[in-house]
Amino acid sequence: MRRQDVTRKTSETDISLDLLIDGEGSSAIQTGVGFLDHMLTLLSKHGLFDLKIVCDGDLEVDQHHTVEDIGIALGEAFRMALGNKEGITRYATVSTPMDEALSTVSIDISGRPYLVYRVEGLKDKVGNFDTELVEEFFQAFASNAKINLHINLLYGHNTHHMIESIFKGVGRALDTASQQNSRIKGIPSTKGTL
Repeated sequence: MRRQDVTRKTSETDISLDLLIDGEGSSAIQTGVGFLDHMLTLLSKHGLFDLKIVCDGDLEVDQHHTVEDIGIALGEAFRMALGNKEGITRYATVSTPMDEALSTVSIDISGRPYLVYRVEGLKDKVGNFDTELVEEFFQAFASNAKINLHINLLYGHNTHHMIESIFKGVGRALDTASQQNSRIKGIPSTKGTL
């Protein structure tokens, strides 16, 4: 079973996270940030990951530490749950429409962290959620999962829809890239390691 528990406790956040890669898309998420809960639920559902997260963060300061630290914890869990990466598909590219918005997400589970985030036109806030934190979340996730993650928002005008398209797309791409393929023998790299 490709499953990993992660706990992260700092002076800013206290996080408990459980990830099952080969799940059914069920989730129980309580971060204290309603919009982030919604986006992580979508990522879990469309990525077919089972995901549980409980976070007690310093929301009296702002949402930054909570969002970033959850990205760190989820990235660590994903990397560790994959194990040695034998037989994984490794790459995926998906386009995901959400009403008028369309995003494309490309992933390489390469062992080399890199984020390309080309997203323009977001309003500063969705409700009380600071939309600049979307990039912070994915930077933390990509760095700790040690993946190449390219997020391109092609168009859209409703900020909620635009971000929703991205989270759904990341979930779908992670699912495809992490799937085991019986035709792939060993590590999918000419180097012999990822």
